[in-house]
Amino acid sequence: MKKTLFINACVRPESRTRMLAQHALDRMGGEITEVDLGKENIEPLRLERLELRNALQEERDFSHEMFRYAKAFAEADEILIAAPFWDLAFPAILRDYIENICVQGLTFYYTEEGFPASLCRAKKLVYVMTAGGPTEGMDFGFPYVDTLCRVFFGIEETACFKAEMLDVIGVDAEGALQKAAEEIGHSDFF
Repeated sequence: MKKTLFINACVRPESRTRMLAQHALDRMGGEITEVDLGKENIEPLRLERLELRNALQEERDFSHEMFRYAKAFAEADEILIAAPFWDLAFPAILRDYIENICVQGLTFYYTEEGFPASLCRAKKLVYVMTAGGPTEGMDFGFPYVDTLCRVFFGIEETACFKAEMLDVIGVDAEGALQKAAEEIGHSDFF
């Protein structure tokens, strides 16, 4: 059975991004594993943790709990990231998660030529976001994730579905969310 990894960076219980992401999950199916970043205790790589990770990587010992996120990411067949548009990108907890999955020898390795090569199974990643205002020319979140997917994780097929302008006076927020949901529902990407 297909393994779908759902990375949920929606910290608000009433998150519009989470509601929109459900439409993508319905299309993706398979065995869904959710990593709810708001409930996880993902630590950034401060010096002590970085030194431990580097030592374990050197020994190729990935049994420590800190590698569980990278293992799940590497083993997923498809990946969904749901992240609201915050501060021109996404919530910091998603950046901490990404920092914890970029593990040489587990999710990628360097070739003899010095280029990263993938150790991940997934070939598709879906990114869902909502924004209170416009994102055109200001979104550094999805482009960052897209580049990581292509360069480190070998995920060539990525798609971003979004509803924006949701907090702008006079905009029909429910209509914008419905339009994005319909786009997900009719997309050939799934």
